[in-house]
Amino acid sequence: MPSLNIPELAQRIAGLVQQLMGEIRPQLMEAALTGHRAENDNPRHVDNFLSDHDLWMHHRYKEVLAEHIPSFVYASEEADPEVIGVERDPSLCVLVDPLDTSELAVRGLCGYTHVLVYSRTLARPVVAVVGDIFHHVQLYVAARDDSGRDRAFVITAEGDEFSLESPSKAALSESLVTNYLMRPQQRFRPLAGQEQLLNALGAPSPDGKARGRIGVDFGSIGLCHIAAGFTDAMVEFAKGFAIWDLSPGHYILHAAGGTVTDLHGKPITLDYGLNSLSAIKQAMDRRQKFIAAGNPRLAHEIRTMLQP
Repeated sequence: MPSLNIPELAQRIAGLVQQLMGEIRPQLMEAALTGHRAENDNPRHVDNFLSDHDLWMHHRYKEVLAEHIPSFVYASEEADPEVIGVERDPSLCVLVDPLDTSELAVRGLCGYTHVLVYSRTLARPVVAVVGDIFHHVQLYVAARDDSGRDRAFVITAEGDEFSLESPSKAALSESLVTNYLMRPQQRFRPLAGQEQLLNALGAPSPDGKARGRIGVDFGSIGLCHIAAGFTDAMVEFAKGFAIWDLSPGHYILHAAGGTVTDLHGKPITLDYGLNSLSAIKQAMDRRQKFIAAGNPRLAHEIRTMLQP
C-alpha cells in the first residue's frame, strides 16, 4: 500500500530492498542450517568475510536499481564505482553495502543491507534505506521531501509505518551505548581499555541504580537503532567505518534529529564529496571514526570520556 508520508523515490527504494531481502533470506537460512557458508577470498577487503551471497546481492542490486533509476553511479562495497545507464555523468550516486555482517547472516543470526541515494547536484543524500533481514522491524528509511525537509521512518514486516522524531534524551549513566566490538584485537581490546568511558557508563543514575550498558551493534544499523530510540549512542574510535557502513545510518539518524560527530566534536557533514568517479573511489577508501547519539549532550559526555 503506498505511503502518504514517504516520498515516492524512497518508497521505490524501500520496496526493492524489501524484495531483495525476501530473495536472499531463504539462501541465508539454508547456509545457516547446512553449514555451507560459501566463503570466498576477498581481495578488495582482505580482513573481511565475503560469501557468494554478498556477490549475488551486489549483482542483483545493480539489476533492480536500473529498473527504478535510469542513470546513476553504482558504488557498491564489492566493486569499483561504475556508471549505469545512458548518461555519462549522472546526478545520482547510489552507495550500496549489499550484505552487511554477512559472516553472521550466513549463520542465521543477523544481517543487514544498505542503500543510499546521493544527489551530486545537491551534494547530499536524498534517500537512505537500511534493511534488517531477520527481524520484525525491517526497514529504516530517510528521505528529503518536496519542501526540502529530511524525515525518517521505520516500517515493520507487517507494513506498519512509524515516523522517527524522538531519539534518546538520556545521559551517559542511563544509556545503552553500542560499539562494533566483535573483533578481539582490532575492536574489543581498545574498547576494554577505555576505562573512563566504562566507569562513567557504569556510574549510578540519580536514583542510585546503575542503568548504563555497553552493547554490540553493526554498521549503519547501529545508527538506525539510535534513530528509533532502541539504543542511545554508538561510538567507533578504533578503526573507523567505511562510507557504505556509515553514511546510510548517518543520514537516517540526522533525519530523525540525532547527532553524529567526529571524535573532536565536529559534526560530520552530509556532503561526502562524491563529485567524480575518482572522488567516489577515494571516498570508498576512507574510514571515519565517530560518535553517534540521540542528543548532543550525550555525544559530548562520551567524547570527554574517551582516552587517546
